Amino acid sequence: MKVINRGLKKLQEKWLSFTLKQKIKTIAAMVILIVALSIVFNIVILDFALNGFNQILEDNSLCHDYQTAIEAEAQALIGFIRKDSEENKQIYQKACNHTQQCVDALPFQYKQIGKERYAVTWSIRNGYGNYKKKRDWLFQKKEEEEFFNTTYVNDLYLVYRMQDYLTNYGKRLVQSTLKDGSNAYHKRVPVLTRLPLAILILAILSIGTTFYFSRMMYRDMVAPVVRLAFISRKIAKSDFTDPDVVIENRDEMGELVVAFNKMKHATKQYITTLKEKNDMAVLLHKEEIEKMKIEQILDATKLELLKNQINPHFLFNTLNMIACMAKLEDAGTTEQMIDSLGNLFRYNLKTTESEVLLEKEIKIVSDYMYLQQMRFGSRIHYDIQCLVKGNQIMIPTFTLQPIVENAIIHGLSKKESGGRIRIRIWERNEKIILSVADTGVGMSEESLFKLREALKNQATARVGIGLGNIYQRIHKMYIGGEVNLYSRLGCGTAVLLSIPFKR
Repeated sequence: MKVINRGLKKLQEKWLSFTLKQKIKTIAAMVILIVALSIVFNIVILDFALNGFNQILEDNSLCHDYQTAIEAEAQALIGFIRKDSEENKQIYQKACNHTQQCVDALPFQYKQIGKERYAVTWSIRNGYGNYKKKRDWLFQKKEEEEFFNTTYVNDLYLVYRMQDYLTNYGKRLVQSTLKDGSNAYHKRVPVLTRLPLAILILAILSIGTTFYFSRMMYRDMVAPVVRLAFISRKIAKSDFTDPDVVIENRDEMGELVVAFNKMKHATKQYITTLKEKNDMAVLLHKEEIEKMKIEQILDATKLELLKNQINPHFLFNTLNMIACMAKLEDAGTTEQMIDSLGNLFRYNLKTTESEVLLEKEIKIVSDYMYLQQMRFGSRIHYDIQCLVKGNQIMIPTFTLQPIVENAIIHGLSKKESGGRIRIRIWERNEKIILSVADTGVGMSEESLFKLREALKNQATARVGIGLGNIYQRIHKMYIGGEVNLYSRLGCGTAVLLSIPFKR
């Protein structure tokens, strides 16, 4: 007993020194071994039981098939003799073929079937060969001679007697086969009666071994993990009152427990520090909110600055032109120019809403372009195509005119032959698309890339306050609002604004 306890203690010490990988491999190997032994044992039992009985049943079936076939052939022959028809002839030939198959299928191995069955089977096979020759000769004779002559009738009764002979031997074969099967069954019965006990013993051993290894796995791997998870949930609630986890393992699980205990103490100190910094975070959050409010105020200020900004060169040139036209004309054109300029000033200085009707923006752009045409003459042409109802759609205030102004200043005015500005407005996918395209000097791919990046980074100094302000307003006022720029050097520039449809 002491030797067994000493051996178990050494085994336990060896087990504790294993790594997790070695433990899992050992447990898996034992489980696989138990399963494999169970499978092999069951296969042996099934093979012992099923193969023996299967052979008996198969032999009985083959003998019964032969007996049934020879009887069916005899009946088919009688039917064909009584009534010579094509149907009876086919039935007879089919019965003959089936009987031949059954005779060929009869077991005929001496070591397998024994002396008695071998002798009976030999008599059947030999007798059936002679019977077949006589039967086929009689069938041929029937086709050549008269049906009821003395020779034919004698031969026919000889065939009948041979059928009776083969039938009797079939019965003897069935009896002999049943006798052999009964003897084989009685030999296997004692072994089969002991199988439940053997299966029960094997099952108890398998369950006991599996339970032992499962208990070891739970003790050394599962229980520590469960304990760590329990303490982790309490740590998540800032509860550090539980004592440290202690296990005897010297594997990765033991290292994990030691690291967890250290982490628990470090986390406790870290949470204490976080609580002390919490008030500071609240103050920083308040400052961030105030900063956002200041940025909103700055955006509004930029918009107001844009509204109050008047290009001095444009105003100077326009007023000079009005004075010259007043001398040359009867004041009709002058009146129109002054009216357009007044509309621009009123819209710029008196509009306080962040959004206006689309038709107002189109009217202001038309007045602005009228003044520019008067300034540049035939060098500048424009057209406006609005495919939506301008009196039902709202867009951001002061959106189109700054873009048109950029097109003239940076695109058409630098081109000696001037060019055209085309404004198109349409609806697509529940959005209003506003396109302002010119045929001016355009820009290179490098300049276009820098301009796009400046817009994204809100670098107003590089893109101009007008376009930069429009870009920021559309992205802040609308979810899904977009501002896209396209340009090619020597061909022109296009600006596309996309805003959600709003009545």
